[in-house]
Amino acid sequence: MTDASYDDMFAALCTEVGFCLHDKGQKRVIAALPQGLDAATKVAFEAAGVDYMAALGDHRRAVRDCLKANLPKAG
Repeated sequence: MTDASYDDMFAALCTEVGFCLHDKGQKRVIAALPQGLDAATKVAFEAAGVDYMAALGDHRRAVRDCLKANLPKAG
């Protein structure tokens, strides 16, 4: 089970860009977040089974923007 504070982010990732990640994939994305949004975006693609390098720039940007817009608020 992942941290509940990320539920909205993963729900948005599923509904907005179609990346409905399982718990293991969600944990990998959360673990990559301290390395930055680009790293977390690459992990999200990997966890979804989508080739990051072959994806269109608009798709990569949509995933990154979705993560950024839905990150849990600090405090």
